[in-house]
Amino acid sequence: MASLKDLKTRISSVQSTRRITSAMKMVAAAKLKRAQEAAEAARPFAERMERMLGSLAAGVTGDGAPKLLAGTGDDQTHLLVVVTSDRGLCGGFNGSITRAVKRRIEALTSQGKTVKVIAIGRKGVAVMRREYRDKLVASYEELMKPAPAFEQADEVVAKIVSMFEAGEFDVCTLYYNKFISALTQEVTPLQLIPFSNVGSDDKGDEGEVSESGAAYEFEPNEEEILEALLPKNLSVQVFRSMLESFASEQGARMTAMDNATRNAGDMINSLSITYNRARQAQITKELIEIISGAEAL
Repeated sequence: MASLKDLKTRISSVQSTRRITSAMKMVAAAKLKRAQEAAEAARPFAERMERMLGSLAAGVTGDGAPKLLAGTGDDQTHLLVVVTSDRGLCGGFNGSITRAVKRRIEALTSQGKTVKVIAIGRKGVAVMRREYRDKLVASYEELMKPAPAFEQADEVVAKIVSMFEAGEFDVCTLYYNKFISALTQEVTPLQLIPFSNVGSDDKGDEGEVSESGAAYEFEPNEEEILEALLPKNLSVQVFRSMLESFASEQGARMTAMDNATRNAGDMINSLSITYNRARQAQITKELIEIISGAEAL
């Protein structure tokens, strides 16, 4: 059994840890509120832009379609953009997304596809460098510090577009954690190139035909509008993913630190009981020795 001094030192150490985790939980909770508001505020604009582009894309066929919409016509080379955090201590936040990306890489590789990776966030960069160094083409660390900004998304998109124009990939997919709640984050894949609309079923929005049957005329034409808006949509979607990931990170960290604080409290209680029992046993032993010595006299 550990000595009383060792137990007391351990209790003091766990108490210090609990103070740290409690402080980190409060900091994450404060950041979470602002991050959640920013992520939720970005959703309507990003979703509306997707629907609008989907409606425009429905009227564009043939060789007139912009390259970002039509793609290269092949799917041999895939670019995966992975959004993770720069800091740890946030539970399974980073592990869940890196596992999803690993499964996707293995699936594509087994099909004979070529895979390239752009990693955003120090934790994702570390995993990709360790396990897929030959596939990592670009990395961004401390990009979302202190909080995501649209200029940061533009920086990533500039790299993606330059690679696409150089013919370095055929399909680009973005992986990020979508914020559901402080307890739940959902790993979400989003195909960026070629443009894949997920909300084009809404009718009467920006579609070619309204609910009343009236046809829209575009000035300039759909091809020119798409040519101008598709690159902006890339920045919007990447920025949205960064906001969602940042909010998810704060929620995951708050939950992880709350659990750590509770566990530290339970450990302190257990160690205190052990300490009190050992102390009582030592006192009893000393009393017995004193009584035995008195009787011997």
